[in-house]
Amino acid sequence: MAEGETSRFVAWGEELRAVHRRLRDALRVVRASTEAGDPVGPLSNDLLLFCRGFCAALTGHHEGEDRELFPAIAAAHPELRGTLRKLEQDHSMIGTLVAALQAAVDRRMPRDAIEAHLDGLAAIMESHFQYEERELLAVLEALALDAEPSDVLGPLGTEPRR
Repeated sequence: MAEGETSRFVAWGEELRAVHRRLRDALRVVRASTEAGDPVGPLSNDLLLFCRGFCAALTGHHEGEDRELFPAIAAAHPELRGTLRKLEQDHSMIGTLVAALQAAVDRRMPRDAIEAHLDGLAAIMESHFQYEERELLAVLEALALDAEPSDVLGPLGTEPRR
């Protein structure tokens, strides 16, 4: 290696697990913010902020996977193209649920309506994360992809390496 060059190794499987943990934690924060006050009263500013942040992070994560990660996996493992298509379909469905949640928040729907959206999104998100980890972690552990984790896995990916 030439002077000044750095070697970068990203354990993509661990990065994926870490982002999924952060997204689960963010969802818990959103849920906790719904518990304060009257369940059908006005939404708190904290709930509005946490919900919008969570929705942006989840959307950014899936967009990064679709744009960067899945093409790299498909190139290295063409036998996984069916799995990747299913994951992309999940991303589309989750995107629809996120849009419905965002619309409910923007309309300042009652907390019980927001909680119903969160329940549905949480169930699908968890099922998706478990499937993705079960199907891709072994492949990700050996994936050579020279990219920043935040570009590949969204805004909750690790900070860029220097």
